[in-house]
Amino acid sequence: MRKSDSPYVLEDQVGFILRQVSQRHATIFATLIPDQLTAMQFTALVKLHDEGCISQNALGRLTAMDAATIKGVVDRLAARGLIEAQTDPQDARLRLLNLTKHGQEVVERAIPLAAAITEQTLAPLNANERGELIALLRKMR
Repeated sequence: MRKSDSPYVLEDQVGFILRQVSQRHATIFATLIPDQLTAMQFTALVKLHDEGCISQNALGRLTAMDAATIKGVVDRLAARGLIEAQTDPQDARLRLLNLTKHGQEVVERAIPLAAAITEQTLAPLNANERGELIALLRKMR
């Protein structure tokens, strides 16, 4: 029972719905992803897998993480032995990143599971709805 006659209904607001969907996806992700990776760590590992050796700055841009966030993610991945960092011989200001052998193994084990996570997240939708949702979300970013 509603106390207010306000036209603003929280449950109909895009932010409220997106947060609920995000929470559902995060739960699925945490359940299925191996090696206790966070979503941000997985994102960084996948981009390093795709790009090879790149600067920390470039990795931040490619993963849509600000400088402070990517630094924290990189530091945690390096501490776990999943990536290695070195100074760029041409520009000492740049920190070059690369997957370690262990990091390569972890990301290659995780990628197929990430596809399953996406599948499970989108399970309530049919194929057309999935395509429409992804297109609309891309348009909103």
